[in-house]
Amino acid sequence: SVPGALEIPSAIATISQQKSINPYIGYVALGCVIRGETSHYDIVCKESARGLMNLGINKGLAIGNGILTVENFKQAEERANPDKQNKGGGAAAAALHLLSLSHKWADNKKGIGFKAD
Repeated sequence: SVPGALEIPSAIATISQQKSINPYIGYVALGCVIRGETSHYDIVCKESARGLMNLGINKGLAIGNGILTVENFKQAEERANPDKQNKGGGAAAAALHLLSLSHKWADNKKGIGFKAD
């Protein structure tokens, strides 16, 4: 648990660097940003997503982004509900998919590459 969506990438970065105590192989970022009356919403949405993306690209972490960015509480309920849009479940599935790809590529003795047809 962290104070807000902007702190989620920092929390993941911090724990992922603690090799001696880090039992995690993947991460699911869950949170909700509801639009308010100021431009702070846009900054929080964009920067929290960018922070997670940077961790994935630069640190090779498997992260599912389940930070909801919504206009109101009703939208948040719809997206979070496991019986409806289940965005948290989707974020977990994304993290598992990235882990699966990571294991598949690690097992590839010939290396990773793309073959042109």
